[in-house]
Amino acid sequence: MDFPERFSNLPEYAFPRLRGLLDAHAAGGDVLHMTIGEPQHDFPDWVLDIITRHGKEFRKYPPNAGSPELLASIAGWIKRRFGVTVDAATQISTVNGTREGLYNAAMALCPETKTGKQPVVLTPNPFYQVYAVAALSVGADPVYVAADVENGFMPDYVGLPVDVLNRTAIAYICSPSNPQGAVASREYWQDLITLAEKYDFQIFADECYSEIYRDTPPVGALQVAREMGVDPERVLIFHSLSKRSNLPGLRSGFVAGGPQSIARIKKLRDFSGAPLPLPLQRVAEKVWADEAHVVENRALYCEKFDIADEILGDVEGYQSPEAGFFLWLPVEDGEAAALKLWQETGVRVLPGAYLSRDVDGRNPGHKYIRVAMVAPKQEMRQGLMRLKRCIYS
Repeated sequence: MDFPERFSNLPEYAFPRLRGLLDAHAAGGDVLHMTIGEPQHDFPDWVLDIITRHGKEFRKYPPNAGSPELLASIAGWIKRRFGVTVDAATQISTVNGTREGLYNAAMALCPETKTGKQPVVLTPNPFYQVYAVAALSVGADPVYVAADVENGFMPDYVGLPVDVLNRTAIAYICSPSNPQGAVASREYWQDLITLAEKYDFQIFADECYSEIYRDTPPVGALQVAREMGVDPERVLIFHSLSKRSNLPGLRSGFVAGGPQSIARIKKLRDFSGAPLPLPLQRVAEKVWADEAHVVENRALYCEKFDIADEILGDVEGYQSPEAGFFLWLPVEDGEAAALKLWQETGVRVLPGAYLSRDVDGRNPGHKYIRVAMVAPKQEMRQGLMRLKRCIYS
């Protein structure tokens, strides 16, 4: 049997790869998982009441792009959060979390050629792995651009060669970034949007960590695009309730952008998408409308930021994240550090190289580990103390 070649060069996904590294070895202490970004804070207690109240709607096929009420609730949140008015019916589509949206948007919008050649999809390096798979799925050439300490952990797309930019169809950008917790400034967005206008490509702004920050809300890509008065099709934003509201199992997110782009995404989802069940859409409708639980959630993460700074602040090269809930910690070798930490303490972390690609013999994640700050505060404190004693003493 013949199988497609387009995915043959994909490395094993990060977490099976981590199991292959660690599971043959005994844990050196009580096991503490600090690998996956699965929020453990409480979600609003009224969520289950809404599901129960609307349980009979499991009998119905749900609207594929979202109920009118849910779309209106999302549009209201975009207006309150970013000061941007979008048409709920034509500029928003619901998706099953940002991963599904980030993949299917490329399927719906990436052209077969750009300037007569194979299109390029730009992605930061390290990055959320769906960006690369989306690029390969549409027959594009993924170009990995280092997002490391020298450039503030945001990729320098402006500095790319003209021949690459002429072929660029899509640029993925994550702000706040996973794994580094860096935030794209207004100036960064302005420069990237100006570049996209000049070379006629779309920006896919993955903003799923936008509500977990310390003091200042991160500026949004759509917000800056509207301020600049650019083509409304130029920027698409992707958000979900997984991190904002501690509901990763709800699988509720959205993509918003220009009406032509959203129409194409909706059409593709009519054929291949899996809509969110109606009782869960009712939950999402209410959750997007409520900010009280988001404020409480953010305050808990701010306390965790402070704990991390207290424990690791004197570590050479430590940079406290601006947003998100990951620590991106410098080490000599990420795999060696993760294995040592597991064997000596039982703490599981993710080698940074598992989130990156080698480019010209260099992997920008090689000398890092990613640590998720999702466990309860005391448990997280103990994990970071064990980590510091093991790796930095």
